Amino acid sequence: MKLILREDVNKLGDAGDIVEVKAGYGRNYLIPQGKAVMATDGALKQIATMKEKAERRAEVTVENAQELAERLETTSVTIPVAVGEDERIHGSVTNQDVADALEERDINIDKRKIELDQDIKTLGEYTATITLISEIKAQIKVWVVKN
Repeated sequence: MKLILREDVNKLGDAGDIVEVKAGYGRNYLIPQGKAVMATDGALKQIATMKEKAERRAEVTVENAQELAERLETTSVTIPVAVGEDERIHGSVTNQDVADALEERDINIDKRKIELDQDIKTLGEYTATITLISEIKAQIKVWVVKN
């Protein structure tokens, strides 16, 4: 039985793939669960159109990510913190603090995409890596200063 997968199926294929499965598996599991549809001529044309649109969207996304990466490479953020003895800060600076500092500059980055190279527990200059898309990353300078 020839089917088109509507979503990723473990050990079978990814969404949009055309797969050959046993009739019972397709009829009793994949189709009723909405994981696949029959590979008719109309469905094949529809999948081809959807793949084209997805590729165009991906190209636009990559271009936007590259522009944002260039903008981030020239950006540095300053985070004022309260300090105690020996110029050590209370607590530590986190990726959320960096995300908030970027948001003040009208750059919205999800905190989960920000990775600090080391724990920030003292004043100084640090580097944060931001993963925009799996292959596009940007590094920014993070200045931690006394409040």
